[in-house]
Amino acid sequence: MTKLSVNINKIATLRNARGGNVPDLLKVAADIQKFGGQGITIHPRPDERHIRYQDARDLKAIVHTEYNIEGNPEKSFVDLVLEIKPEQVTLVPDAVDAITSNAGWDTIQHKGFLMEMVQEFQRNGIRTSIFVDPVLEMIEGAKVIGTDRIELYTEAFAHQYALGNKNGIDPYVKSAVLANELGLGINAGHDLSLDNVAFFKQNIPGLLEVSIGHALISEAIYLGLDNVVNMYLQKLK
Repeated sequence: MTKLSVNINKIATLRNARGGNVPDLLKVAADIQKFGGQGITIHPRPDERHIRYQDARDLKAIVHTEYNIEGNPEKSFVDLVLEIKPEQVTLVPDAVDAITSNAGWDTIQHKGFLMEMVQEFQRNGIRTSIFVDPVLEMIEGAKVIGTDRIELYTEAFAHQYALGNKNGIDPYVKSAVLANELGLGINAGHDLSLDNVAFFKQNIPGLLEVSIGHALISEAIYLGLDNVVNMYLQKLK
């Protein structure tokens, strides 16, 4: 079964819009795990516009499944991750002003930097994952860097699937086959939803984990958080 890690950035966005502590981010994280979620993902950004650095620290005592912190490995992020020591860190090449993640790493151009980051996190017992596009050269580059896993950036798949083009899965299948051959673990995330996640899961060999936030929280407005988490778990079996 592919694990479901729920990204709770949108809960923090909603809280911050009004001030105060409603909704309670820590309670939501605890409830997601109680409902069956197998991990909690956060993506703190330098401006703390949703997840705050203190949230990341406070969640350490709450997350008893898998804690995944993702972000651009600038100094403040690296220091935060090394302080918290989550089970997994996912390296994402976000620009400071990016609304959301919009590209994977060029693992060839940034080989030296990423290798240094991966080795630092691994020395501290933190599993590493690198966010990549479904491009075979980038998968091969990730292997050279020494990361434990890759996270396939799935926006292109989701867009094509919504248009009715199921062939949009093809680059991801080829990337997954190569990653398996190279011994890289496979995660995936971005724009996965109840509509497309089962098809993605069924076609990606060795898919270990998906990280889903925006769609899941949006769907929960209509269907309820407990219900939606379990709907995803059924689709990922």
